[in-house]
Amino acid sequence: MCFVTSTETENRTSVQEFIFRGFPGTWYFRTSLVVLFSVMYVLTIVGNVSIIALVWIHPWLQTPMYFFLCNLSFLEIWYTTACVPKAIGVMLGTSQTISFTVCILQLFFLLSMGSTECFLLAAMAYDRYLAICHPLRYSSLMTNTFSAQLALLCWLCRFLAIFVLASLISRLSLCGPNIINHFLCDVDSCIALSCTDTSPVELATFIVSIIVIMVSCAITQISYIYIISTILRIPSAQGWQKAFSTCSAHLTVVTIWYGSIIFLYLKPSAQNSLDLNKTINIFNTIVTPLLNPFIYTLRNKEAKEALGKALSGIRSHLPTRWI
Repeated sequence: MCFVTSTETENRTSVQEFIFRGFPGTWYFRTSLVVLFSVMYVLTIVGNVSIIALVWIHPWLQTPMYFFLCNLSFLEIWYTTACVPKAIGVMLGTSQTISFTVCILQLFFLLSMGSTECFLLAAMAYDRYLAICHPLRYSSLMTNTFSAQLALLCWLCRFLAIFVLASLISRLSLCGPNIINHFLCDVDSCIALSCTDTSPVELATFIVSIIVIMVSCAITQISYIYIISTILRIPSAQGWQKAFSTCSAHLTVVTIWYGSIIFLYLKPSAQNSLDLNKTINIFNTIVTPLLNPFIYTLRNKEAKEALGKALSGIRSHLPTRWI
Protein backbone atom coordinates (compact mmCIF):
# COMPACT_ATOMS: atom_id res chain seq x y z
CA MET A 1 0.00 0.00 0.00
CA CYS A 2 1.40 3.42 -0.88
CA PHE A 3 1.06 6.60 1.16
CA VAL A 4 0.98 9.94 -0.64
CA THR A 5 0.43 13.56 0.33
CA SER A 6 -2.83 15.36 -0.43
CA THR A 7 -1.14 17.28 -3.28
CA GLU A 8 0.12 14.07 -4.84
CA THR A 9 -3.33 12.51 -4.47
CA GLU A 10 -4.98 15.43 -6.27
CA ASN A 11 -2.49 15.23 -9.13
CA ARG A 12 -2.78 11.47 -9.44
CA THR A 13 -5.43 10.09 -11.81
CA SER A 14 -7.71 7.57 -10.15
CA VAL A 15 -7.70 4.17 -11.83
CA GLN A 16 -11.05 3.45 -13.50
CA GLU A 17 -10.36 -0.05 -14.81
CA PHE A 18 -8.76 -3.05 -13.16
CA ILE A 19 -7.27 -6.32 -14.36
CA PHE A 20 -7.98 -9.56 -12.52
CA ARG A 21 -4.92 -11.70 -11.98
CA GLY A 22 -7.01 -14.79 -11.35
CA PHE A 23 -4.97 -17.97 -10.94
CA PRO A 24 -1.58 -17.65 -12.64
CA GLY A 25 -0.18 -20.89 -13.99
CA THR A 26 0.20 -23.03 -17.06
CA TRP A 27 -2.44 -23.22 -19.76
CA TYR A 28 -3.27 -26.79 -18.65
CA PHE A 29 -3.80 -25.65 -15.04
CA ARG A 30 -6.07 -22.77 -16.01
CA THR A 31 -8.03 -24.93 -18.45
CA SER A 32 -8.55 -27.54 -15.74
CA LEU A 33 -9.91 -24.84 -13.42
CA VAL A 34 -12.24 -23.59 -16.15
CA VAL A 35 -13.66 -27.10 -16.65
CA LEU A 36 -13.98 -27.61 -12.89
CA PHE A 37 -15.66 -24.25 -12.31
CA SER A 38 -18.00 -24.77 -15.26
CA VAL A 39 -19.14 -28.22 -14.08
CA MET A 40 -19.64 -26.98 -10.51
CA TYR A 41 -21.58 -23.94 -11.74
CA VAL A 42 -23.93 -26.03 -13.87
CA LEU A 43 -24.50 -28.49 -11.01
CA THR A 44 -25.16 -25.59 -8.63
CA ILE A 45 -27.79 -24.07 -10.91
CA VAL A 46 -29.44 -27.44 -11.63
CA GLY A 47 -29.39 -28.48 -7.96
CA ASN A 48 -30.87 -25.27 -6.58
CA VAL A 49 -33.45 -24.91 -9.35
CA SER A 50 -34.46 -28.53 -8.71
CA ILE A 51 -35.14 -27.80 -5.04
CA ILE A 52 -37.33 -24.82 -5.93
CA ALA A 53 -39.17 -26.92 -8.54
CA LEU A 54 -39.70 -29.84 -6.11
CA VAL A 55 -41.22 -27.56 -3.49
CA TRP A 56 -43.38 -25.86 -6.11
CA ILE A 57 -44.69 -29.15 -7.54
CA HIS A 58 -45.28 -31.13 -4.33
CA PRO A 59 -47.83 -29.57 -1.92
CA TRP A 60 -46.59 -31.52 1.14
CA LEU A 61 -43.23 -29.75 0.83
CA GLN A 62 -44.81 -26.29 0.99
CA THR A 63 -43.99 -25.76 4.66
CA PRO A 64 -42.03 -22.94 6.36
CA MET A 65 -38.85 -25.05 6.43
CA TYR A 66 -38.92 -25.60 2.66
CA PHE A 67 -40.03 -22.02 2.08
CA PHE A 68 -36.79 -20.84 3.74
CA LEU A 69 -34.88 -23.47 1.77
CA CYS A 70 -36.30 -22.11 -1.50
CA ASN A 71 -35.18 -18.62 -0.48
CA LEU A 72 -31.72 -20.02 0.22
CA SER A 73 -31.60 -21.84 -3.13
CA PHE A 74 -32.74 -18.72 -4.99
CA LEU A 75 -30.01 -16.73 -3.23
CA GLU A 76 -27.33 -19.32 -4.03
CA ILE A 77 -28.17 -19.17 -7.74
CA TRP A 78 -27.52 -15.43 -7.89
CA TYR A 79 -24.62 -15.55 -5.44
CA THR A 80 -22.60 -17.97 -7.55
CA THR A 81 -23.69 -16.33 -10.83
CA ALA A 82 -22.23 -13.03 -9.64
CA CYS A 83 -18.69 -14.43 -9.66
CA VAL A 84 -18.30 -17.76 -11.49
CA PRO A 85 -18.94 -16.66 -15.13
CA LYS A 86 -16.54 -13.73 -14.65
CA ALA A 87 -13.97 -16.03 -13.01
CA ILE A 88 -14.17 -18.38 -16.01
CA GLY A 89 -13.62 -15.42 -18.36
CA VAL A 90 -10.62 -14.32 -16.32
CA MET A 91 -8.98 -17.75 -16.50
CA LEU A 92 -9.68 -18.04 -20.23
CA GLY A 93 -8.19 -14.57 -20.76
CA THR A 94 -11.33 -13.30 -22.52
CA SER A 95 -12.67 -11.08 -19.72
CA GLN A 96 -9.87 -10.04 -17.39
CA THR A 97 -10.79 -6.36 -17.00
CA ILE A 98 -13.51 -4.75 -14.88
CA SER A 99 -14.47 -1.11 -14.44
CA PHE A 100 -14.43 0.59 -11.05
CA THR A 101 -18.24 0.95 -11.07
CA VAL A 102 -18.87 -2.70 -11.93
CA CYS A 103 -16.27 -3.75 -9.36
CA ILE A 104 -18.11 -1.85 -6.61
CA LEU A 105 -21.44 -3.27 -7.78
CA GLN A 106 -20.08 -6.83 -7.66
CA LEU A 107 -18.63 -6.18 -4.21
CA PHE A 108 -21.94 -4.80 -2.95
CA PHE A 109 -23.89 -7.68 -4.49
CA LEU A 110 -21.67 -10.38 -2.99
CA LEU A 111 -21.59 -8.76 0.47
CA SER A 112 -25.35 -8.22 0.52
CA MET A 113 -26.05 -11.78 -0.64
CA GLY A 114 -23.66 -13.14 1.96
CA SER A 115 -25.40 -11.12 4.67
CA THR A 116 -28.78 -12.40 3.53
CA GLU A 117 -27.53 -15.98 3.75
CA CYS A 118 -26.43 -15.39 7.36
CA PHE A 119 -29.87 -14.07 8.27
CA LEU A 120 -31.66 -16.86 6.38
CA LEU A 121 -29.65 -19.55 8.17
CA ALA A 122 -30.53 -17.90 11.49
CA ALA A 123 -34.23 -17.86 10.54
CA MET A 124 -34.01 -21.54 9.56
CA ALA A 125 -32.39 -22.33 12.92
CA TYR A 126 -35.24 -20.58 14.71
CA ASP A 127 -37.72 -22.56 12.61
CA ARG A 128 -36.05 -25.84 13.64
CA TYR A 129 -36.10 -24.68 17.28
CA LEU A 130 -39.87 -24.19 17.14
CA ALA A 131 -40.39 -27.51 15.33
CA ILE A 132 -38.40 -29.56 17.87
CA CYS A 133 -38.91 -27.67 21.12
CA HIS A 134 -42.55 -26.68 20.59
CA PRO A 135 -43.97 -29.31 18.20
CA LEU A 136 -47.58 -28.95 19.36
CA ARG A 137 -47.57 -25.17 18.90
CA TYR A 138 -45.35 -25.12 15.80
CA SER A 139 -48.12 -24.65 13.24
CA SER A 140 -49.60 -21.73 15.19
CA LEU A 141 -46.24 -20.08 15.89
CA MET A 142 -44.56 -20.51 12.49
CA THR A 143 -47.41 -19.57 10.18
CA ASN A 144 -47.02 -18.92 6.47
CA THR A 145 -47.43 -15.19 7.11
CA PHE A 146 -44.79 -15.14 9.84
CA SER A 147 -42.31 -17.16 7.77
CA ALA A 148 -42.81 -14.78 4.83
CA GLN A 149 -42.20 -11.81 7.14
CA LEU A 150 -39.00 -13.41 8.45
CA ALA A 151 -37.76 -14.07 4.91
CA LEU A 152 -38.55 -10.51 3.84
CA LEU A 153 -36.71 -9.16 6.88
CA CYS A 154 -33.65 -11.26 5.94
CA TRP A 155 -33.61 -9.77 2.45
CA LEU A 156 -34.10 -6.18 3.68
CA CYS A 157 -31.51 -6.29 6.46
CA ARG A 158 -28.71 -6.91 3.97
CA PHE A 159 -29.00 -3.40 2.54
CA LEU A 160 -28.89 -1.80 5.98
CA ALA A 161 -25.86 -3.90 6.91
CA ILE A 162 -23.83 -3.33 3.74
CA PHE A 163 -24.84 0.17 2.57
CA VAL A 164 -22.41 2.07 4.82
CA LEU A 165 -19.54 -0.31 4.05
CA ALA A 166 -20.09 -0.17 0.28
CA SER A 167 -20.36 3.62 0.43
CA LEU A 168 -16.99 3.91 2.22
CA ILE A 169 -15.31 1.55 -0.25
CA SER A 170 -16.68 3.48 -3.23
CA ARG A 171 -14.98 6.63 -1.88
CA LEU A 172 -11.53 5.03 -1.74
CA SER A 173 -8.96 6.52 -4.09
CA LEU A 174 -7.69 3.52 -6.04
CA CYS A 175 -4.74 5.01 -7.90
CA GLY A 176 -2.70 1.99 -8.76
CA PRO A 177 -1.46 -0.50 -9.49
CA ASN A 178 -4.55 -1.68 -11.33
CA ILE A 179 -3.91 -5.43 -10.88
CA ILE A 180 -6.36 -7.23 -8.57
CA ASN A 181 -4.86 -10.44 -7.22
CA HIS A 182 -8.22 -12.23 -7.29
CA PHE A 183 -10.97 -13.49 -9.58
CA LEU A 184 -13.58 -11.15 -8.01
CA CYS A 185 -13.77 -7.80 -6.24
CA ASP A 186 -13.56 -8.16 -2.47
CA VAL A 187 -12.85 -5.80 0.40
CA ASP A 188 -9.21 -6.82 0.91
CA SER A 189 -8.36 -6.35 -2.78
CA CYS A 190 -9.80 -2.83 -2.82
CA ILE A 191 -7.93 -1.96 0.38
CA ALA A 192 -4.67 -3.29 -1.10
CA LEU A 193 -5.07 -1.03 -4.19
CA SER A 194 -5.90 2.13 -2.24
CA CYS A 195 -3.34 4.91 -1.79
CA THR A 196 -5.38 6.75 0.85
CA ASP A 197 -6.15 6.00 4.48
CA THR A 198 -8.09 2.72 4.62
CA SER A 199 -8.57 2.53 8.39
CA PRO A 200 -12.25 3.69 8.23
CA VAL A 201 -13.03 0.94 5.71
CA GLU A 202 -11.19 -1.71 7.72
CA LEU A 203 -12.95 -0.62 10.93
CA ALA A 204 -16.35 -0.54 9.19
CA THR A 205 -15.72 -4.01 7.73
CA PHE A 206 -14.87 -5.36 11.16
CA ILE A 207 -17.92 -3.76 12.82
CA VAL A 208 -20.38 -4.83 10.11
CA SER A 209 -18.92 -8.35 10.19
CA ILE A 210 -19.44 -8.52 13.94
CA ILE A 211 -23.03 -7.29 13.64
CA VAL A 212 -24.02 -9.58 10.77
CA ILE A 213 -22.00 -12.70 11.61
CA MET A 214 -22.15 -12.62 15.39
CA VAL A 215 -25.83 -11.70 15.67
CA SER A 216 -26.95 -14.32 13.15
CA CYS A 217 -24.52 -16.86 14.60
CA ALA A 218 -25.77 -16.13 18.14
CA ILE A 219 -29.38 -16.75 17.10
CA THR A 220 -28.31 -20.01 15.48
CA GLN A 221 -26.27 -21.13 18.49
CA ILE A 222 -28.98 -20.32 21.02
CA SER A 223 -31.54 -22.16 18.89
CA TYR A 224 -29.34 -25.26 18.77
CA ILE A 225 -28.60 -25.14 22.49
CA TYR A 226 -32.33 -25.45 23.12
CA ILE A 227 -32.67 -28.04 20.35
CA ILE A 228 -29.90 -30.26 21.76
CA SER A 229 -31.20 -29.95 25.32
CA THR A 230 -34.65 -30.99 24.12
CA ILE A 231 -33.30 -33.93 22.10
CA LEU A 232 -31.29 -35.19 25.08
CA ARG A 233 -34.52 -35.46 27.08
CA ILE A 234 -36.10 -37.76 24.49
CA PRO A 235 -36.15 -41.28 26.00
CA SER A 236 -35.97 -43.41 22.85
CA ALA A 237 -33.15 -43.75 20.33
CA GLN A 238 -35.70 -43.61 17.52
CA GLY A 239 -36.91 -40.26 18.82
CA TRP A 240 -33.31 -39.00 18.89
CA GLN A 241 -32.76 -40.06 15.30
CA LYS A 242 -35.99 -38.46 14.09
CA ALA A 243 -35.22 -35.18 15.87
CA PHE A 244 -31.65 -35.01 14.60
CA SER A 245 -32.77 -35.80 11.04
CA THR A 246 -34.89 -32.63 10.98
CA CYS A 247 -31.94 -30.35 11.66
CA SER A 248 -28.79 -32.27 10.61
CA ALA A 249 -28.77 -30.85 7.06
CA HIS A 250 -29.15 -27.29 8.30
CA LEU A 251 -26.45 -27.79 10.93
CA THR A 252 -24.05 -29.11 8.28
CA VAL A 253 -24.66 -26.09 6.02
CA VAL A 254 -24.28 -23.68 8.95
CA THR A 255 -20.92 -25.20 9.91
CA ILE A 256 -19.54 -24.97 6.35
CA TRP A 257 -20.81 -21.44 5.77
CA TYR A 258 -19.72 -19.80 9.01
CA GLY A 259 -16.36 -21.55 8.93
CA SER A 260 -15.45 -19.75 5.70
CA ILE A 261 -16.95 -16.29 6.28
CA ILE A 262 -15.51 -15.93 9.80
CA PHE A 263 -12.04 -16.39 8.31
CA LEU A 264 -12.70 -13.93 5.49
CA TYR A 265 -14.40 -11.06 7.31
CA LEU A 266 -14.12 -11.32 11.08
CA LYS A 267 -10.67 -9.79 11.44
CA PRO A 268 -9.51 -6.35 12.62
CA SER A 269 -7.47 -5.59 9.47
CA ALA A 270 -6.97 -6.81 5.92
CA GLN A 271 -4.86 -9.95 5.68
CA ASN A 272 -1.66 -9.93 3.67
CA SER A 273 -2.29 -13.32 2.08
CA LEU A 274 -4.64 -12.53 -0.80
CA ASP A 275 -3.79 -15.92 -2.34
CA LEU A 276 -5.22 -17.63 0.74
CA ASN A 277 -8.31 -15.41 0.52
CA LYS A 278 -8.80 -16.56 -3.07
CA THR A 279 -8.83 -20.18 -1.97
CA ILE A 280 -11.35 -19.50 0.80
CA ASN A 281 -13.50 -17.49 -1.63
CA ILE A 282 -13.66 -20.50 -3.96
CA PHE A 283 -15.07 -22.55 -1.12
CA ASN A 284 -17.42 -19.76 -0.09
CA THR A 285 -18.81 -18.69 -3.47
CA ILE A 286 -18.59 -21.90 -5.51
CA VAL A 287 -18.36 -25.01 -3.34
CA THR A 288 -20.92 -24.07 -0.67
CA PRO A 289 -23.72 -23.14 -3.14
CA LEU A 290 -23.03 -26.49 -4.86
CA LEU A 291 -23.16 -28.55 -1.65
CA ASN A 292 -26.30 -26.99 -0.14
CA PRO A 293 -28.93 -28.59 -2.43
CA PHE A 294 -27.27 -32.00 -2.23
CA ILE A 295 -26.94 -31.82 1.56
CA TYR A 296 -30.61 -30.94 2.00
CA THR A 297 -31.77 -33.52 -0.54
CA LEU A 298 -29.66 -36.45 0.65
CA ARG A 299 -30.20 -35.81 4.36
CA ASN A 300 -33.92 -35.09 4.27
CA LYS A 301 -36.47 -37.88 3.94
CA GLU A 302 -39.26 -35.77 2.43
CA ALA A 303 -36.94 -34.22 -0.16
CA LYS A 304 -35.59 -37.64 -1.17
CA GLU A 305 -39.12 -39.00 -1.57
CA ALA A 306 -40.15 -36.00 -3.68
CA LEU A 307 -37.03 -36.33 -5.83
CA GLY A 308 -37.66 -40.07 -6.27
CA LYS A 309 -41.23 -39.45 -7.43
CA ALA A 310 -40.09 -36.72 -9.81
CA LEU A 311 -37.45 -39.01 -11.35
CA SER A 312 -39.99 -41.83 -11.61
CA GLY A 313 -42.40 -39.50 -13.39
CA ILE A 314 -39.72 -38.43 -15.86
CA ARG A 315 -38.73 -42.04 -16.45
CA SER A 316 -42.33 -43.09 -17.11
CA HIS A 317 -42.61 -40.52 -19.92
CA LEU A 318 -39.43 -41.62 -21.66
CA PRO A 319 -39.66 -43.94 -24.66
CA THR A 320 -39.12 -47.59 -23.75
CA ARG A 321 -35.93 -47.82 -25.84
CA TRP A 322 -34.37 -45.05 -23.72
CA ILE A 323 -34.85 -46.92 -20.42
